[in-house]
Amino acid sequence: MSTQDNLQQADGNSEEKEGVITNSIPQEQNEINSEKTTEHDDIQNQMDEAVAEESEDESIAERFDIEKKDYHAMSKEVLVTELKSLLTSHKVQAIKEHVEEIKYEFNAKFNEELEQKKEEFLAEGGNIIDFYYSTPLKKEFNSVYFDYKEKRNHYYQGLKKDLQNNLNKRLDLVEELKGLLNLDENISSTYNHFKDIQERWRNAGPIPRDRYNTVWNTYHHHTENFYDFLHLNRDFRDLDFKHNLEQKLKIIDRATELAQETDVNRSFRELQLLHKMWKEDLGPVPKEHREVIWEKFSDLTKQIHDNRQQYYKEIDKVYEKNLEVKQEIISKIIAVNTDKSDNHKGWQNKIKDIEALREAFFNAGKVPSKVNEQTWSEFKTAVRDFNRNKNAFYKNLKKDQFENLNKKMELIKIAEENKESDDFSVVTPLMKKIQSDWRKIGHVPRKDSDKIWKRFKDACNSYFDRVHAQRNELNQEEEQAFTNKQTHLESLRSLTLSGDPKTDIELIKENINTWKTLGRVPYNKRSIESDYNKVLDGLFEKLNMSRKETEMVKFENKLNAITNQGDDRALRNEQIFIRKKIDEVTSEIRQLENNLLFFKNAKSDNPLVRDVHKNIAKHNESLELWKEKLSRIKQL
Repeated sequence: MSTQDNLQQADGNSEEKEGVITNSIPQEQNEINSEKTTEHDDIQNQMDEAVAEESEDESIAERFDIEKKDYHAMSKEVLVTELKSLLTSHKVQAIKEHVEEIKYEFNAKFNEELEQKKEEFLAEGGNIIDFYYSTPLKKEFNSVYFDYKEKRNHYYQGLKKDLQNNLNKRLDLVEELKGLLNLDENISSTYNHFKDIQERWRNAGPIPRDRYNTVWNTYHHHTENFYDFLHLNRDFRDLDFKHNLEQKLKIIDRATELAQETDVNRSFRELQLLHKMWKEDLGPVPKEHREVIWEKFSDLTKQIHDNRQQYYKEIDKVYEKNLEVKQEIISKIIAVNTDKSDNHKGWQNKIKDIEALREAFFNAGKVPSKVNEQTWSEFKTAVRDFNRNKNAFYKNLKKDQFENLNKKMELIKIAEENKESDDFSVVTPLMKKIQSDWRKIGHVPRKDSDKIWKRFKDACNSYFDRVHAQRNELNQEEEQAFTNKQTHLESLRSLTLSGDPKTDIELIKENINTWKTLGRVPYNKRSIESDYNKVLDGLFEKLNMSRKETEMVKFENKLNAITNQGDDRALRNEQIFIRKKIDEVTSEIRQLENNLLFFKNAKSDNPLVRDVHKNIAKHNESLELWKEKLSRIKQL
């Protein structure tokens, strides 16, 4: 006979009355009640499984108390620190979910870094067979995770043995409980024996979760059988029923409070404990209250369960928004990769942009689990494509940098070969040119940059230091020459001519020769040459010499001044000027000779004809003077 049959016999015809009421309920209400019952049963089955899991692993309560952090947003260094903290601060059986999530996030980030290093290795011409990459941080993580697995395996090996021993104890207690109905002793002793079995049952320890509900139902069945047996002595039974009812009502009160709790995870954890107490610590209640309190407790269980489901729906909405953010970040990474750049600065800016986007991706929060792998894969693909393009650019850049290195080494060779040269007029333009060429050549490999720049700079500095030293010496000589020329100029101003042209011209030439020996003056004081020429012009005007002789003496003096200054450009310009004057005078003579054709029938004493002949003679004289000047320049 079943427990339900025993209870019907013990409590008379109450079930028949309930049956009459039940049968009078309309068909639609029966269907609604059936759906409600099915839903309650599903929730209760979930709760039974949760209680069974907790009965096996007593660390579940602690597991829920461990703060669940956003491991996805943490760096690899922080993840290692978190793993160490979990292992030292909590029981090994309570941290499984946390450890596995940390492991997933660490490996995902490390694998992304590994792929990037592999791409760089292959881009530099490496063979995939030779590729190996690890870091001290990766080794540290592996070591800590290995310690976790060792501790966890050791724990579960001991737990498995303990669970089996506890199961055997409980099965023995069930057999002992069944035997109470056949004991030949007074009811008081039997009841005390029953209470002892209950106490030992409560202290028997966890058992395998797959046996938990079956063993408990068996125990509960035989407990009810025992209470049915106690109907012969209602005092003991009613006393237990009253105690159990009071405790279960307290559980219902607490469940009512939990239904209003805002921390749904906390309320759900405590609800599991209430169900465990309901099942393991408390026995049956009076039949007239049994269904009522159970239904109330079930309704509260459903309400707490619904609160939790609603909470996770809200979290799912947040995850969906996070998904949108991450998809936008992935699109931005693809856009950065699509925007091509052909210079180092542009790629450095893009690298900074990608790093910022990666950081934003990791800080964006979790996404729905069903798309987590896909989202992570799309992110890795976008970053990997960027890294491939970056590596390809820098591979070509290194090739260009190597060519630039060779070009700069050639310039270093020229600089070092000429740094001791004394041919300043030839080498100085060369050194300036290679300095200009150096600036035009692009980047070289970073490891060589400072070294070759130092060699080139040292060679150039060595040469130009010598140039500057010579210039300083020349500057001193030029200042002395200026002083000497000032003295000579003053003496020339006070020179008195004898009146004999031949003697005076020799005297002037002698002064000119003396002036030439005084040397070059500083550039900013060259006006003294003009002052000197003005004084000479005054002296020549006092001489009784032909215009040609005077002009040639002046011209010789001018050439001497140009030659003393070492100004080749001025000498070339003077030559160009003279050639131009020769062409102009020649053209004027030709024009005048053409004009004579208009007067071919005129008499020779015609005033106009005489003027033309005079002009032609004057221009021929000037032409001879310019030609003689050109001849003198050619001699120089």
